[in-house]
Amino acid sequence: MSKYLLEIGTEELPHKFIPSAQEQLKKGFEKLLNDNQITFESIKTYATPRRLAVKIEGLALKQEDVEKILKGPIANIAFDENKKLTPAGLGFAKKNNIEPESLYVQDNYVFAKVEQKGKMTKDILSENIESVVLKLQGSHFMRWADLDVKFQRPIRWIVSILDSEELPVEVAGVKSSRFSRGHRFKSDKVEITSIDDYISILRQNNVYACPQERKDMIVKLAKEAAYEIGAEVVLDEDLVDEVSNLTEFPVPAVCSFDEKYLNIPEKVNVTVMATHQRYFPLYKNGKLLNKFITMTNYIGNEFDNIKAGNERVVVARLEDGLFFFEQDTKTPLVLKEDDLKGVTFQKGMGTMFDKTKRIEKLSKHIADEIGVEASDILRTAKLCKCDLVTKLVFEFTELQGFIGGDYARISGEKENVAKGITEHYFPLGTDSELASSIEGQVVGIADKIDTVCAVFLDGRKPTGSADPLGVRRAVLGILKTVIANSLKINISDLIRLSLTLLPKKVENEESLIEDINDFFTQRLIILYSGEYSYDVLEACVSGKNVLSDLSDFVQRLELVNKMVKSADYDKFHEAANRIIRIIKDSEVGTVDEKLLKEDAEKRLYNAYLEVKSDKYDELASELMSTTADVERFFADVLVMDKDEAVRTNRINLLGKIKEKFERIADFSKIVR
Repeated sequence: MSKYLLEIGTEELPHKFIPSAQEQLKKGFEKLLNDNQITFESIKTYATPRRLAVKIEGLALKQEDVEKILKGPIANIAFDENKKLTPAGLGFAKKNNIEPESLYVQDNYVFAKVEQKGKMTKDILSENIESVVLKLQGSHFMRWADLDVKFQRPIRWIVSILDSEELPVEVAGVKSSRFSRGHRFKSDKVEITSIDDYISILRQNNVYACPQERKDMIVKLAKEAAYEIGAEVVLDEDLVDEVSNLTEFPVPAVCSFDEKYLNIPEKVNVTVMATHQRYFPLYKNGKLLNKFITMTNYIGNEFDNIKAGNERVVVARLEDGLFFFEQDTKTPLVLKEDDLKGVTFQKGMGTMFDKTKRIEKLSKHIADEIGVEASDILRTAKLCKCDLVTKLVFEFTELQGFIGGDYARISGEKENVAKGITEHYFPLGTDSELASSIEGQVVGIADKIDTVCAVFLDGRKPTGSADPLGVRRAVLGILKTVIANSLKINISDLIRLSLTLLPKKVENEESLIEDINDFFTQRLIILYSGEYSYDVLEACVSGKNVLSDLSDFVQRLELVNKMVKSADYDKFHEAANRIIRIIKDSEVGTVDEKLLKEDAEKRLYNAYLEVKSDKYDELASELMSTTADVERFFADVLVMDKDEAVRTNRINLLGKIKEKFERIADFSKIVR
């Protein structure tokens, strides 16, 4: 078995492209080899800001030889009456490069066996590597020189080695060799003498080609650098990933700034350092220090210029922050509410001041519905958007809510109100934390429902390529908040109220409400699709307004999922679905006990009378116990009796049982 190494050397790649490129390269080579029936054991990818590499191990030297059976024309067309080949038969043989005497007849057709020699792996790689590399997808691809091809950044060198020999390839006009490049400050020409030694050779030249190794180094070096000055470093995983794709040889440098900037809200300092500059903030006893770590891509011992440059950059940003902070805090947060009149929410949907007033009304409705005291919730709603008109949020838009919470504290607002202002934007992402305070939960739901309804009313329902104002995230945020905190909120009623508060006239109101409800329901299914099968989810939403009580939905979902996994479910499923198929959408009346003639229908009626629990788990158990009686009923009783009264009575009996099933789910949606 063979090994193959490909390295594509480039100018500095954008850090966001690197993980995607690794995955695309791996899939591209897997497809190439699988499509050509070339076996391999493993494909590994490596990457730095200046290179993408693929190493394939256990690679077959060639395709397997294949024996094919080719089917030709009908025998009486391929041969004449003298058993000699006709022009049609000879043409078939010539077309497939077959000796005429090797043809044979089977099932009145002419066939031939053809042995197809497998191609050499090296030839397949040489012919296809450029295509695999140039098929990589990403944003902001570019052309360079006079080439027609596009890539993320200009390609400068290529290494291509099969076992111990160079395998010549060419990509974007660059021909391969066995020479790579080390760190920009170390070596311009590094010979890869062995595929097995690729990583170690680059490491000797101050390049750590394995992304995971760089991440581990960054974590280790950052912790050591922090420990040396008696500090602690909080390592955000996303930031570590990002920094690892910005350096080939990470080396920490501890920098500092004036302590006066610590007067700014901590979130501002951390955002400037971590988000804007990719620095690691330092703490001591949980308190932010005026120090940070930057990971340099540097070889040497002279860090003075590096430190000075980084400190100069961060101070410039913090100086802006300090100035804006001092200006903003000259007046209390509540006095900024009137300025929201100058900020448009959406065209035709009023200003942010108007939105705030709608949030207050929706928050009051929710507070009353769940039975909590509303004063602090309403104060949170009143102040929740005020930071949008502050200079600090104008400069650092990603800090909306966080700045509002800090300014609320400075203005003397209650802690729960300040926390609610911050949390009403939660969750910030798919896996982000939810609001923990009731103020944040209620105001957040009110804010998001107003946004969702405004977008739908404006005719901008999310599509595959567009999601105005992050409606999908808003809907998931509402669902998660309600479910996680077991809030008894009727979302359908809230949607209806929200639409009445919007300034734009609602046309076809019921149709629009149904459209929004359906969107919520589909997002609910997506939310649980990783835990439950689609048919179980469909069964639990079918025929019900699940948005009226999400806790009820979750309870039924867990129960049905447990039911379908039980040993007795298959018989229950068949019994339930026989009833559902017969009843369909028939109107169900009362059951006249006097019209029950057969023993089996009397027993089923008595079993039905025993199904009376209000608790779902007990109701399910009671329904399961009717399975044998349902089976006996269908075996012994003719539902469509000639007597119309008897027939109707039997349908009513089955309908009453169907209604019991439907309290839990529509079992006809479950696939068995």
